[in-house]
Amino acid sequence: MSDSHSEELLAQVAALPAMPGVYRYFDADGGVLYVGKARNLKKRVSSYFQKNHGGTRIGHMIGKIVRLETTVVRSEAEALLLENNLIKTLNPRYNILFRDDKSYPYLKITGTTEKGGAGAGAPSATTFPRVAYYRGAVDKRHRYFGPYPSAWAVKESIQLLQKVFRLRTCEDTVFSNRTRPCLLYQIKRCSGPCVNLVSPADYQQDVHNAEAFLRGETQAVLSQLETRMMAHAERLEFEQAAELRNQMSALSRVLHQQSVETASDKDVDILAVKLQGGRACVNLAMVRGGRHLGDRPYFPTHVDDAAAMHDLDAGEEGAAAPEPVEVQVLEAFIAQHYIGVPVPPSLITSHPVSRALVAALSEQAGVKVGAVHNPREQRRIWLEMAQKNAGIQLARLLAEEGSQQARTRALVEALDLAPDQLDTFRVECFDISHTAGEATQASCVVFHHHRMQNAEYRRYNIDGITPGDDYAAMRQVLLRRYGKLAEAGRDPPDATPARGGGAGRLPDLVLVDGGKGQVSMAREVFAELGLDLSVIVGVEKGEGRKVGLEELVFADGREKVYLGRDSAALMLVAQIRDEAHRFAITGMRARRDKVRVGGSSLEEIPGVGAKKRARLLQRFGGVRGVAAAGVEDIASVEGISRELAEEIYRALH
Repeated sequence: MSDSHSEELLAQVAALPAMPGVYRYFDADGGVLYVGKARNLKKRVSSYFQKNHGGTRIGHMIGKIVRLETTVVRSEAEALLLENNLIKTLNPRYNILFRDDKSYPYLKITGTTEKGGAGAGAPSATTFPRVAYYRGAVDKRHRYFGPYPSAWAVKESIQLLQKVFRLRTCEDTVFSNRTRPCLLYQIKRCSGPCVNLVSPADYQQDVHNAEAFLRGETQAVLSQLETRMMAHAERLEFEQAAELRNQMSALSRVLHQQSVETASDKDVDILAVKLQGGRACVNLAMVRGGRHLGDRPYFPTHVDDAAAMHDLDAGEEGAAAPEPVEVQVLEAFIAQHYIGVPVPPSLITSHPVSRALVAALSEQAGVKVGAVHNPREQRRIWLEMAQKNAGIQLARLLAEEGSQQARTRALVEALDLAPDQLDTFRVECFDISHTAGEATQASCVVFHHHRMQNAEYRRYNIDGITPGDDYAAMRQVLLRRYGKLAEAGRDPPDATPARGGGAGRLPDLVLVDGGKGQVSMAREVFAELGLDLSVIVGVEKGEGRKVGLEELVFADGREKVYLGRDSAALMLVAQIRDEAHRFAITGMRARRDKVRVGGSSLEEIPGVGAKKRARLLQRFGGVRGVAAAGVEDIASVEGISRELAEEIYRALH
């Protein structure tokens, strides 16, 4: 194996120290192949280059290595943390990778917890904290509870706080301008602090109790409410005592509905992993303040490649047997997920995880973290729920992916195409959109790897054509999209689309939303550029423009093809075409609205009333026509003086 590697690389491997650390392998293009950790860098890395791994998946990866980077650390725990930070940052090809699709939401209580009262004047928003949904960077001026698995979980918790503690949810600007209480006060979901219907001291007590409830200190809250209620009753303040009694009843009902109250489990994360069909799912369920807030599934990538690499590494470390893939996936999730998310003191896992990982997690978080994989009682119920949900989410993913792959295969077969691999089959679809020629835009959407690739969508503003000429618009967008590709005179198989312009390679299929006319225009452009005409296919409306009766029109002279109303291939064509249309429509509307802003600016020009504006629009055909006109032309309109014409010209430019 070492024969295929440079002397410089082998010399670097031979000079590695026998210390713990992290190593990175790079290919010829600078891409990261693999990130690993080792107790002994010299022994681990040398093993890759001393053995012949043949034509295996590992051998294929090792053959690509042209460069190596290492970082020496003080301990295995430090190596573990650095390894997973690098995995998340570098996105290597042969590591299990969890992508964070979005940040977690929090429940926020604004302001400070200082007690005090405002004067007899208008109530202050800072005196009466607000409870709100929040997503983003935390601010020390406020208190945050969570994270929550979904926005729904946060909003449900806010509703509970409104029912029990009647905290305000209105924005500060609304709060400061109220003269009478809103509907939430009428339905007993707010105590009306905006118009001084509750004292600052009592409101702060409600805020304090709400925070204790969110922390899971429910029994302490109930006891405190009971003490206050009895004190009011002894002073014959029966109205205040009744309010506290109602609050206790509401809190008791909430706790009963939650049906989860264990003294020891305030904050817990439950992690269940499921493998099937070459895919994996980790389902994360969250318990905060003793309440089960819901769960969220995660689907890692590169599982098979990473498992093969892990088995090789485990053999070099002298492990009795490689870890099951479920354990590898679970440990990868724990190490990567909690890099940017607070870790609770308790983890419940469907499989045992390494003590070193838990210890490293504790060191990173600054709190002692415990992990249990064979729980009892309430924890067992939580784990069984998480495992069941992991299976459901994975089955859903496999069904979706399976149906999309079947659609891709059906389209390839129906069009008699022969891509090198079904997974690399690429479709680009174009659509033209405008309103009576105004704000014309072309859209290009991309289908690849059996799904729409939103990040590769492009919009093209079409200018310099006769308004409403869709054929000219199609010609312009195709020239702009594929012109550079034709100039390069190459078609690299692994290239990806270049941002903002043409594509890095000609797609397997170019879909045009239109019939013979649009296909003829596309054929002219491709012939002019010297590109393959056989990839162009038009989607022609069927009889009566009914959905399901569409026919495919080809640029290379083939006969039309009717796929059939229930065809999987037609479903995919319709999906891609509809997405192109949606993308074009949204862009066109935004651009049109931007253009039409000029209409309101015309009205705002001093001296231009309704009659003069109507004459201008009638003379020049619209706001854009007025903007394109010169001062002399504008002044020639009845009622428009030279001075006003200059003012209009300046305003529109």
